Amino acid sequence: MSPQSAFWRYTAFQIPGWIIASVGGWWLHYSLNVPAWISAGILVVWVVKDYVLYPVLRFAYEVDSRLRIEHLIGIQGTAVEPLDPNGYIRVHGELWQATSEGSDTAVITGHNVTVIGTDGMVLIVRKQI
Repeated sequence: MSPQSAFWRYTAFQIPGWIIASVGGWWLHYSLNVPAWISAGILVVWVVKDYVLYPVLRFAYEVDSRLRIEHLIGIQGTAVEPLDPNGYIRVHGELWQATSEGSDTAVITGHNVTVIGTDGMVLIVRKQI
């Protein structure tokens, strides 16, 4: 997904806040006799605030089409039982079924591994040296 679409998605999510700021400014002007330039300034400050925060929040609006399990690729884990070649590892506190890369690379309990791929819901791991 392009960065431009994240910008437009972010902008669309800000519109309700802008409407609320506009209504609030209008209410202040007509109910409490606040000068119109202050009421309009509320909306301007609100919009500027949203676009100043965009670089910090941009990543939350980007679409990632990978499966959830694919987000584990590149993450390190620890074998909780021997992988010869199948067994279980712990990644971010969760227990996952795993297969060690290649049939001749046994991993013993307690060794660190790196997730290098997935096969359905099974992680494919490589023993760390």
